[in-house]
Amino acid sequence: MSATDRLAQLGLTLPPPPKPLGNYVPYRIGGNLLFLSGVGPRRPDGSMIAGTVGQDVSIEQAYEAARLCGLNLLGNMQAALGSLDRVDTVLKVLGMVNAAPGFGDHPKVIDGCTDLFVDVFGEAGRPARSAVGMGSLPRNIAVEVEAIVLLK
Repeated sequence: MSATDRLAQLGLTLPPPPKPLGNYVPYRIGGNLLFLSGVGPRRPDGSMIAGTVGQDVSIEQAYEAARLCGLNLLGNMQAALGSLDRVDTVLKVLGMVNAAPGFGDHPKVIDGCTDLFVDVFGEAGRPARSAVGMGSLPRNIAVEVEAIVLLK
């Protein structure tokens, strides 16, 4: 089953790419690689899931935030490539968690994004990954995720 078919089967609609918050582009293609800038957990209405994980955001809420980041990354992949079916493999994901001091469940949070990628791309969506805690993130968002993708 193609990634486009899986997305439809999951009942997911890709959001339009957001405008960058600074002097950068949402993605860049170099050879057979797609480099995706970090995205936050933007909801369809434009609001964000914000707050500190382990303090005022639960692990479950942060997992959903990471899933939203994944959905926004898929939207940027679609914008860059015209079709998710051009994705061969999600090679690398860097997930950043706006974490309270002492919080240690970063991998459980970032699973929200990588679980979505596996749902959409199958085993090709299971990336090498880093899940790290940050003292803060832009606009106090709970999670930010970036990715590198190999193209067909």
